[in-house]
Amino acid sequence: MPIKFPFTKNKKHTSSQPLGLDFNHLPEHVAIIMDGNGRWAKNRGMPRIAGHKEGMSVVKKVVRHASDIGVKVLTLYAFSTENWKRPKNEVDFLMKLPVDFLNTYLPELIEKNVQVQTIGDFGVLPQHTQKAVNEAIERTKDNDGLILNFALNYGSRFEMVNAVKQIALRVNQGELNPEEINEDLFSSELYTKDLIEPDLLIRTSGEQRLSNFLLWQLAYAEFWFTEVYWPDFDEGLFEKALYDYQNRKRRYGGV
Repeated sequence: MPIKFPFTKNKKHTSSQPLGLDFNHLPEHVAIIMDGNGRWAKNRGMPRIAGHKEGMSVVKKVVRHASDIGVKVLTLYAFSTENWKRPKNEVDFLMKLPVDFLNTYLPELIEKNVQVQTIGDFGVLPQHTQKAVNEAIERTKDNDGLILNFALNYGSRFEMVNAVKQIALRVNQGELNPEEINEDLFSSELYTKDLIEPDLLIRTSGEQRLSNFLLWQLAYAEFWFTEVYWPDFDEGLFEKALYDYQNRKRRYGGV
């Protein structure tokens, strides 16, 4: 029997009516494009960085909720390879956010048995960002609850090109025959090689595109879009996305 779980009441964005959310049929891997921080701040006459700061508080809420209800993997698009084009003060602030987040929230992540991971070209990030994230990865590596996977300096095209280079190198060295190249082999060269593929993609702010995020991995994921900016996203909307996912039929090309 589906378990009815009451939504957080929010007159603007969520329904106060209970949903029949089945906690035995949750998506195992949820990926989120956390979009709209800057526009949220602009609409309030605030600097863009204020939106990013508010958005980080939403990350805490969603991570807690995903962990509590039993989602296995949560991948958050925190910083893309294209985000370097933003103003320097905004980039600097974004590079400091993981430090602030992990410095304050790491004890709770450990208590909740959450394992922190990252995907992306991590080595070019500022040292203070790398240090904070590496400490979180090390201190949570033995946890076996929710995997909290931050996409930092991540770009899917770069990831796939790099995978092709690695495979080409193995072929050139005689370690691999071209006829042996298949989807599984290609997937094994991606950042996400040790993760299950996402079942559900959530994107906030009304945009309906992938923005170079997990292009290979999202091949059969369900997409869920909301016009709500990320700082206004909450546990109720997260559950609404899960509920809608549960009411779709995933055919994987079949009938």
